[in-house]
Amino acid sequence: MELHWFDIALFIAFFVVAIGTSLYKSRKEETGEDFFLAGRSLYWPMIGLSLIAANISTEHFVGMSGQGAGIMGMAVASYEWIATITLVFVALFFLPKFLRSGIYTIPEYLEYRYNSAARAIMALYTVAVYIGVTISAVVYSGALTLQTIFDMELMHAIWLIGGIAALYTTWGGLKAVAWADLFQGSALIIGAAVTLFLGFQAVGGVQNFFEVNADKLHMVLPSDHTVLPWTALIIGIWIPNFYYWGLNQFITQRALASRTLREGQLGILFAAFLKLFIPFIIIFPGIMAFQLYQPQLVGEGATTDAAYPLLIKNLIPAGLRGFIFAAITGAVISTLASMLNSVSTILTIDLYKRHWKKNASPKSLVTIGRIATLVFVVLVCLIAPVLGSPKFKGIFNYIQEFQGYISPGILAAFTFGLIFKRTPAAGGVTALVLGVPVYGMLQWQFAHIAFLNRMAISFGIIILAMALITIFKPLSEPKVMPVKEDFDMRPAASVTWFGTALIVVTIGLYILFW
Repeated sequence: MELHWFDIALFIAFFVVAIGTSLYKSRKEETGEDFFLAGRSLYWPMIGLSLIAANISTEHFVGMSGQGAGIMGMAVASYEWIATITLVFVALFFLPKFLRSGIYTIPEYLEYRYNSAARAIMALYTVAVYIGVTISAVVYSGALTLQTIFDMELMHAIWLIGGIAALYTTWGGLKAVAWADLFQGSALIIGAAVTLFLGFQAVGGVQNFFEVNADKLHMVLPSDHTVLPWTALIIGIWIPNFYYWGLNQFITQRALASRTLREGQLGILFAAFLKLFIPFIIIFPGIMAFQLYQPQLVGEGATTDAAYPLLIKNLIPAGLRGFIFAAITGAVISTLASMLNSVSTILTIDLYKRHWKKNASPKSLVTIGRIATLVFVVLVCLIAPVLGSPKFKGIFNYIQEFQGYISPGILAAFTFGLIFKRTPAAGGVTALVLGVPVYGMLQWQFAHIAFLNRMAISFGIIILAMALITIFKPLSEPKVMPVKEDFDMRPAASVTWFGTALIVVTIGLYILFW
């Protein structure tokens, strides 16, 4: 797709404004709390938009939209609508505990609840998975999208994405990321809405779209479905959702940076509200692309992952292409920058400061964080091209399968420890260590079972192990968690009713698309 000079100018202007603003707003980040948690100064609109900008990337534009065009149809929206319900629970139950303890990172909480070994294990897991799986997949899928739509060289696209993200992340940390997300998150939503509108025009209107694609507009799939059977909606899908939205550093870091509990809770609920609309602007276009360009998506050597890029390439007129280019690139860069900031936070706070240099000064922590960010950018840009190999069976599958090695164990360690106060340190460490071999064995011996059901089985086995350890070796006294004295812990009065309303609407959407 060719770009007019106006498109190129619009693309450059967008990033000059977005990145320039983020660099200016974060110019005084000097301490660890400034750099890694934006000085705990974020308000709810910035938290909510930043959560969405960090979450939505080409994993959605390529993977989720492609799944919508393929065998899953609208059912893939469960990842988004279950997330709405999950976020309500995170705002009500997880966030108050995290903010009250004053933690920088999620692994840090495990040390307070269990011991330093649990913290170190989760920190190492997180760094390894972020670099080898999550961040590399984001860079690769983003570069692949730019290559497909705009005929860029893959390696050029990879280093363009990595370079822009590294620029403002190393400069201003989380505050720079959050300010850039305000622009990039807004552009993402607007750009996707424009694409949806043009897609409806191309398929002959809303009524025709629903009539032609009725077989793809169902949320509940048969129990023998290979990816998302209805049985996975009972337990399996909740495991990656609670892990991702409640215990995933690059997501929760925004809420940990809130000024008050009220701002954090409202920010999370704002993100939950926005998640209700994501299936319509991401999955609907994928289904539209299948309706319009089916031969190009199902022929020999073709893939439904090309659905969204094909729609953009064929429908977006000159003059809007620069904005769409900026929106998609911004979505990738927002997610990448968020992950880079979070993995550097974990490396610096949980590993460097905790195990290598306990008396490190605030400025030295910022320096280590910046160096780590640059090193991670180089690593993921070198790993990303490898992910195009057919042995990984697509980016969506690659991310989900490898997350399964750690998410059941981490979720079990947190939830069981929160509910059962006398669970000993051995229980938490066992959960973290046991998750990898259990899921690996299930993947090896029972690959035919949907990965979400494998996650559910892993989770059940780990919970059983923790229960047995707690029964036979309980703590004599519950652990005393630290309290951040100067933090405003007054909850938002509207959280409960707003959260309830979001859950009711979500259930209504499931009924509508049953």
